[in-house]
Amino acid sequence: MMTTTRRDFLSAALAFGLPHASFAAEAAPELLPIACLHGDERLDAAPLRIEGRLPAGLRGSYFRNGPGLMARGGERYRHWFDGDGFVQALRFDGEGRVSHRGRFVQTAKLKAEAREGRFLVPAFGTAIPPRVPLRNADSMNVANTSVLQQAGRLYALWEGGSAYELDPATLETLGPRAWTPELAGMPFSAHPKQEPDGTSWNFGTSGKQMVVYRISAAGAVVNSAVFEIPPTAMVHDFAVSQRYLVFLLAPLTLDMAALREGRASMVDAMQWHGDAPTRVLIVDKRDLSRRRILEMPATFVFHFGNAWDEGDVIRLDFVKGEALPLINERLQAIMRGERPETHPSTPRFMRIELAGGGRISIEARDESVEFPVVDPRVVAQRYGQVFYPTAIDLGPRWGFNGLMKLDVETGRRERFAFGADTVVEEHVLVPKPGSSREGEGWLLGMGYDTRHRRSFASVFDAQHLADGPLARIWLPYTVPYGFHGRFYAA
Repeated sequence: MMTTTRRDFLSAALAFGLPHASFAAEAAPELLPIACLHGDERLDAAPLRIEGRLPAGLRGSYFRNGPGLMARGGERYRHWFDGDGFVQALRFDGEGRVSHRGRFVQTAKLKAEAREGRFLVPAFGTAIPPRVPLRNADSMNVANTSVLQQAGRLYALWEGGSAYELDPATLETLGPRAWTPELAGMPFSAHPKQEPDGTSWNFGTSGKQMVVYRISAAGAVVNSAVFEIPPTAMVHDFAVSQRYLVFLLAPLTLDMAALREGRASMVDAMQWHGDAPTRVLIVDKRDLSRRRILEMPATFVFHFGNAWDEGDVIRLDFVKGEALPLINERLQAIMRGERPETHPSTPRFMRIELAGGGRISIEARDESVEFPVVDPRVVAQRYGQVFYPTAIDLGPRWGFNGLMKLDVETGRRERFAFGADTVVEEHVLVPKPGSSREGEGWLLGMGYDTRHRRSFASVFDAQHLADGPLARIWLPYTVPYGFHGRFYAA
């Protein structure tokens, strides 16, 4: 049942004020293809050149999303998270041929700024003056973070606003999706969890409020709730087990004065409180009104791998990152074309004992990783493997140049490194047709050769990762370094 109104929720989304700043355009970075598009590109290429041999059973579409536009009218975004969404599709026909297509998500923001030839609204990490009225959070929606296909309909996702529907065949934009009239315009995060039966869970946050969605395999909202949570400036991802939703609410606050006075963007106004706890919010999937909050030492998390229930214990994994202000310093340096030194984000495995007052224990590892994924057949179920991009022999330099498979129970790892001149993105697990064993499939994702400035996709046998890629698919152009993707079999 809805516990607050849509108007209240959307008002909270704009309560942080209207920051103001201007800046000169900067040179395009050399490390990553972050600013290689201008806003009107429509990329199409077929067939692509393949190095190696593609698996015969690999048939379907790999959709991925990321920031594609970083500059307009002499202004340049300062933060990687700000760019307008550019969705791409790699199509595998199962007979050794691959095609590529890329389109910008035609959000209301993108179309208005294209007409004006300049940025018009504030961005998450760049303080830009509002040059048009801001009606709601979708006024700033860049649809740049991930994708979801539900009941045959494809969506481009962003953290703070509506999902944007795309034609899955052409990638042309159809418009924002309202899941129900009551939920129209509410945030729909970029990290929905899609269970093996097709059910999807998602959430959105604004200020002290959170909305939770349960969506059926047929694409209908089965249940939803809006409720108050302890204050935190950012919740990016969550974990789903058989019975629970788990959120880690980091001790982040916003400097409201700096925002309203235009001295900082939203991300620059975030303040980390390392002496305060991270709160663990646990929501019962069967009854969204049944919620519980525990506490753990201050921890910042972007991404979770998976979760499962073991009696009255929830087991889950996540990647622990630096406190958000430090992460943003690295991301801003990358936008300047630098390769900053960084402290690695590293794997964590958590046990939440629900009996009694609740007890939390955490096992830490030291590999430099991010973007964890699991086999889609075990989402919200017991699982044994997590896959990550990883940094191998890069020293303190930023970036991921390899992939890692980690056995959850034994701690055994298997890795492959491309070398210091390659940067690797998230790779997803594609199950082999007809297989049932977890991890029996291929790892598929994008990469970038920094020496030759070329983009590629790579395909690995997930159970023989150290043997190297079965194939690399070379694009005839450079595409933007992205965030997240999903594969859907044909």
